[in-house]
Formats: sequence, C-alpha cells, structure tokens
Amino acid sequence: MTTAPALPAAQRLAGLTVAFDLDGTLVETAPDLIGSLNAVLAERGLAPVPTAAARHLVGRGAKALIQRGFADSGETLSDDEAEVLMARFIDVYRERIADESFAFPGVAQALDRLAAAGARLCVCTNKPTGLSNLLLNALGLADRFSGVTGADSVPFKKPDGRHLIAAVEAAGGNPAHCVMVGDSMPDVAAARAAGAPVIVVPFGYTETPAAELGGDRLVEHFDALFDAVIALAPMRGAQA
Repeated sequence: MTTAPALPAAQRLAGLTVAFDLDGTLVETAPDLIGSLNAVLAERGLAPVPTAAARHLVGRGAKALIQRGFADSGETLSDDEAEVLMARFIDVYRERIADESFAFPGVAQALDRLAAAGARLCVCTNKPTGLSNLLLNALGLADRFSGVTGADSVPFKKPDGRHLIAAVEAAGGNPAHCVMVGDSMPDVAAARAAGAPVIVVPFGYTETPAAELGGDRLVEHFDALFDAVIALAPMRGAQA
C-alpha cells in the first residue's frame, strides 16, 4: 500500500477559511468597553462599575452592555433612553478604541502560521464593522484578514449561521470549507447552523463555561490553534 506524500507546508490548509470572532477571542476589549460604559455612567452621576466585576456585561452588544451596566448601577432604562445612550457610548468608545485593549498572547503568531499554511483568514463579529476595523488597525492586525464582517454588514447576525457564511464569502472563501473560532454560544451556534466545526477559547466573554459550549476543540492558548485547525479541516470536508 502506497502512502500519499505529505502536502508542502504552504499548502496544508489551502482552500480553508478560518473565521474568528473578535471581542474575547482575538482581543481583550473589556477594559475599553467598560471604561466607555463608566464614562457614560459618570455623565449621569452614577458610580463606575469595576472592570473585573463587569466582564460578564461584555459580549452581548453595546445596547445590552448599556442596559445591564445601568441596571447594575440601580437605574432602569427605557428602550429610547438606551438608544440615545448607546450612540453616546459608541462615540466615547471610538475615541478610546485601543487605549487598554490588547490581542491575546500568541494571536499574531497563530494568524501568521495559519496564513503561511495557505489558510484564508476573516473576522465574523457582532461588533459594528467600522469599529472592528478601527480596533484591528490600532492593534496592527488588520492586514492579516481578507475580510471583516460586522453585524451591520449582514441581514442576520450570530448566532445565525448566515452571518458566518456571509463573512467567509466576503473574504473570498468557500463556506463549505471553513472553521470558526470563538468564545461564546453565538459563535458555536452560528458554526453549527452553517455546518462548520468550531474551536472555542476559554478567556473571552461567556456566562456558560467555555468547556460546556459544545465546541469541537477547546484551545487554551493560541499556540495550540494551528494543530486544532489541522485536526478539524478534514472534518469540515467530510461535513460539506
């Protein structure tokens, strides 16, 4: 029996797209998001929320962050008030987009290794596209991605699988050959709906423990991401 020759390193992931969530997956954004929330709270004469105690507020979008932050400070907002304050929050956040935010350890190296093996990389996030691009540029990561698709760029957002499909297609990839990397249930649900395998990281923003989200792999450091993608790429081909 003849063994097929191993693919050259630069072709091991050719044809595969790896889609990443942004907040809590690639980048620790909680300090700037909560800092912006606290600025808005201060404008209303309310006490700030501590970053360490408020990480659970992050991950559901700006409006939910505002509503939950004000609720934790003892003030209930109407939907109209939340909309007005959300616009103010976004203005503040845009000005401090990466004052304290940072890429998680090993992110840049992991992205470069995937790209060197032929993978196409994209971002699939519920963060607005403009803010996502601003953040990635500020952190020197933008050039590594073929596309960034925020929730405002698609009719349906995660956990809808069509968001992932649209993000892969916008990056020039084939949704039949993709892997999702995320930190929370919307990422896992979107991948499942799109028929894609999903890798979960445990350092993001989820109320359910990462190990209980139902991902195909749990990667505790980006140093281990490449091997997890290699393991799941054949699985994606089998599902397609």
